[in-house]
Order: sequence, then structure tokens, then C-alpha cells
Amino acid sequence: MNFKSLFSKNPHSIWKVIFSLSILLVSLGMIRLFSFSSELNDNDSMYNRYFSENYKIFAVNIPDNLNFAGENVPIQDFEVRERIDREFLVNTYWQSQTLLLIKRANRWMPLIEPILKRNGIPSDFKYLAVAESGFLHGVSSKGAAGYWQFIPSTAEAYSLTINEEIDERYHVEKSTEAACKFFKESYKNFNNWTLSAAAYNLGITGISKQLQKQKVNNYYDLLLNEETSRYVFRVLAIKQILQFPKDYGFNLRKKDLYAPLPFRNIEVDSTIKDLSLFAESQGINYKLLKYFNPWLRTDKLTNIEKKKYSIKIPHSSVKNYDDLMKMIEKEQPGNSESIIDSIK
Repeated sequence: MNFKSLFSKNPHSIWKVIFSLSILLVSLGMIRLFSFSSELNDNDSMYNRYFSENYKIFAVNIPDNLNFAGENVPIQDFEVRERIDREFLVNTYWQSQTLLLIKRANRWMPLIEPILKRNGIPSDFKYLAVAESGFLHGVSSKGAAGYWQFIPSTAEAYSLTINEEIDERYHVEKSTEAACKFFKESYKNFNNWTLSAAAYNLGITGISKQLQKQKVNNYYDLLLNEETSRYVFRVLAIKQILQFPKDYGFNLRKKDLYAPLPFRNIEVDSTIKDLSLFAESQGINYKLLKYFNPWLRTDKLTNIEKKKYSIKIPHSSVKNYDDLMKMIEKEQPGNSESIIDSIK
């Protein structure tokens, strides 16, 4: 058969034939796929062979050199290595949780990092906030709350206001300032950042007592309760995975990350009887007002003492994702990448 002649005489017919053959081949492939799937379901030996050949889970590589705030981790100590291995495995294979941590970190780290730097606190302490709250507003069984999970007594000791209408543990900047005060005090006691991080979980007195009792001088030689013994290792695993997510199987595009949200501050020194009406007067709704100001715990702000409060009002672009991306790119051309260095 002369296909060239046939095609020149009736090109539409030959394309119909090719299209029909393609549909037939795809259909046969689908039939075979479903048939194979059915065979897998009905044939245990075939299923087990297919499972063993195709389902793979890998152990996680542990970096040879790990440090917290410039202080080396004794990774050659078998017991230390096994503890760090546990946290790397948990945080690598709890994929949904870790993906969310990476996404949220892109939004909240830019607010936390400058405060740590201004207070002379090593940047690695930002990962404590990730470990503590995951940038969510949960409350622990002990009543710890907010970004840094302060219990009420500790929060008030570090100048955070807590009452029926206000809880500054939910104020990211103020609670980070309070955390910095704790880290400075802790470092004065231990002259060691790793012990200062551990003390954030167990308390300065708790760590001091254990150092004295066990006659050692560093975190890695201490026998502690389950939570504190895992604490710094969890922070180390989070640090490594958030810095190098692709090394641990996390593939995100820049657009997958939660963008930093632009806002302006309004200073108020009087009572706001109805925050819904206040939000409306600022061109936003009550939901957005509370998202940007979670430290406002009720629907009003009774300010009898006429204290000055700074209320965040979001930029209009935050209502639309595409507009938000355009605004960020316009304000930071060529510099709107994630804080996660290995995501491009």
C-alpha cells in the first residue's frame, strides 16, 4: 500500500486511523493495568513479590559534622548518634508534618531572625520555636501557649501581658523578645548555648541540678527525662532538614511555601469596644484581624490604662494569592526566594 499516495489524497482519513489506533492501544494498556491490579489483589504471592520489589524505605544519612550554635555535637558517641538518628527518622518520615513546618518557616522566620540577631542570640535558636509550637497556637497540658510555649508564670516573669483580653504569648515579636531574655539569662548560668537550649525545656534550675548531681558539664553526657533528652536532638534534626530539605526527600517549589505577609501597624491607646467594627473601618474583616493579631483574645480591647498597643493591619494584597506574589516580587526583585537555602 502506498501510504504517501493515500495520505496525499485523504490526509484527514489517515489521521483518524492513527488516532483510533492510539485509543485502542491506550485502552488495551488500561485493561492490562486493571487486570494486573486485580491479579495482585487476588494473588498473594504475586502481591508480595511486587511489594518487595517496589516498596522501598531508606535509612537516613546522619551528617558527620553537626553543631548547635557553633557547638559541636559528639556524633561519634554511639548513644548520641542513636538519639540523633531517632529524631532524623521521625522528622523525615512524618512527611506531612515536616512539609508544613518547612512551609510555615518561610512565613515566620523573617520575623523571628532579626530579633534574635538584635539580642545577640545565635540564629539556631529559631528552630526552638519550630520544635515548640510549629508556629501554631496550641496549648499544652501544662498551660504553655503561643509561638514559644511559655507557661503563664514564666511569660509574666519576662514581661508578657496575660489577662482575659490579651495574651502576648501569641504576639510573635514580643514573645520572641521574651524568649531572648530567657536565653541570655540561661547563657550567663552555663556559658554554653546547647545547655541553654536544653534549659528552655527543663528550666535553668532543673539543668543546673542535674549537672551538679551527675558531675558532668555538658548536655550530651546528661541522663535526663525522655522529653528533655530528645529536645536538642529534635531541634538539630529540624535545623538540618529545614536547611537542606531536598537531601531528605522534600521537594518544594517556591510557590509551595507560605509567603511572608505584608502589613502595617496602627498604634492605639484607647478602648476598642468592638473589634469587628474596628476591622471593618480598616478595610478588612474580623477573621483577618485576628489572624494577624492572635494576642487579642476576645472581641474587644478594654484599655483603661491607655497603654499603647500596636495592631497589625494586613496589606490588601494578602486577600489574593497571585496579588501577594506579585507584590513580594515587586518589593524584593530577585530576592524573594525562600529562607530555605536549598529550595530554588
